[in-house]
Amino acid sequence: MKILKDTYVIILAGGIGSRFWPISRKSKPKQFIDILGTGKTLLQEAYERYTKIVEKENIYVITNESYSSLVSEQLPQLDERQILGEPMGKNTAACVAYAAYKISEKDKNGVLIIAPSDHLIQDNTTFIHQVHTAQKYAQKNDALVTLGLKPHRPDTGYGYIQYDEQEVSKGVNKVVTFTEKPPLELAEKFLESGDFLWNSGMFVWSASSILKALNDHLPELSLTFAEGRGAYNTDIEKKHIERIYSEIPSISIDNGLLEKADNVYVLPSDFGWSDLGTWKSVQEELTTENDNTVLNVDLEAINSVNNLVVSDKKKLVVVKDLDGYFIVDTDDALLICKVNQEQEVKKIASEMAKKYKGMYS
Repeated sequence: MKILKDTYVIILAGGIGSRFWPISRKSKPKQFIDILGTGKTLLQEAYERYTKIVEKENIYVITNESYSSLVSEQLPQLDERQILGEPMGKNTAACVAYAAYKISEKDKNGVLIIAPSDHLIQDNTTFIHQVHTAQKYAQKNDALVTLGLKPHRPDTGYGYIQYDEQEVSKGVNKVVTFTEKPPLELAEKFLESGDFLWNSGMFVWSASSILKALNDHLPELSLTFAEGRGAYNTDIEKKHIERIYSEIPSISIDNGLLEKADNVYVLPSDFGWSDLGTWKSVQEELTTENDNTVLNVDLEAINSVNNLVVSDKKKLVVVKDLDGYFIVDTDDALLICKVNQEQEVKKIASEMAKKYKGMYS
């Protein structure tokens, strides 16, 4: 498919990835790690994906400024002006507003694609087609468009989008409601109803539409970023961003805007997507060997099945009489926990950071 003109990709790469402790650390979160053993980090995979959609100079990465050097190291083809360093994490609404004001000063007719850096997409052909459809609709309409994924199970780790089944344009449907990470019973009902999708966190909208929506639903945040007009894309941008971030609240784009707006649309999609949010999701994507899953490990499994064994350096690991465990090994930390406790890893990482005064964070 052709490269989209007047279109800009904003790759979000600021998370700390604590659910992948101890491999993922604050100093090098999961987006900067080859978490699937492909030979490329998740950030590098994301960048390559979007070079097939927009011109390379129209790809930006927004991250905590402490990770800017990591971005440069892993994506040396980026100009430093394509790396947007945040002085502190203020959630996704801040990322969206920063990008929207910056791009709108560069190209008032620009369309923005907001893209997480740490997701897996297996069917790139279908994905690219869906992005083209979303971009075309967003370019011609005052619409906030998201890509929704058909749910395969009642997962409580995802947000859900309810949509009107009558299309407003080919492949595009009106969003009825957003629900953030429901309890299992509700997720099961969503799956049964057939009109709910997983929220992928990928969005497409024109700069003018998102700026209008920010003004309508997050006026204080929008006004603060608007005060930086004239500084974006200049040598004094960083100074203004430091001031802006010190003044704005921390809020997600979902809660702050998308749940309130009445011009939100979704493309029901299925392109082999995973947000790779937990070790369990990684286990599902890796090849099983002798009823266990390994990464960077020579495994000797004695009466052991359904385990995920991961190491940050190639080594021999022997397990005996274990069923359904995560075993994640690094130079200075080892995690062993039951597969059904995957949601506890973030809590464990936090507790270890406090107990050992940040030594293992």
